[in-house]
Amino acid sequence: GSSCEKCDFETDLCKALHELNLQPGWIRRNGRSGMGPPYFDHNGNNSAYFLSLSSEMRSSSATLRTNVFLPTDEEHVCQITFHYWISQMSGTLMVGLQKHSEDSVTNIWQVSEELQNQWKTSTITINSTEKYEV
Repeated sequence: GSSCEKCDFETDLCKALHELNLQPGWIRRNGRSGMGPPYFDHNGNNSAYFLSLSSEMRSSSATLRTNVFLPTDEEHVCQITFHYWISQMSGTLMVGLQKHSEDSVTNIWQVSEELQNQWKTSTITINSTEKYEV
């Protein structure tokens, strides 16, 4: 509905992602950055920006956190669609859910693929009776 927010990283991190929660390892870049693939975004645009893990991050993980979302119900469904690219370094991309009353993050989606070298799209639906972060 009207609450949909597109996050394309063209000018900065979108409102949904904490600026301060961009942990070391994530960089905002485009296909012209000279950092290797991908050389374009999911629309084939080589000047469009996306977030990328820096090559120094080979052996560890880096997290992106959203702002706090309000509880979901029949009227307010939360659906997040995102585009991702996994390059020659094998890795796991995970989406976690942290509810306000819980300390731990629950893994709700993950993919482990090697050498895809293509953009893929995923949509996840989130249900939570309390405030949460993703």
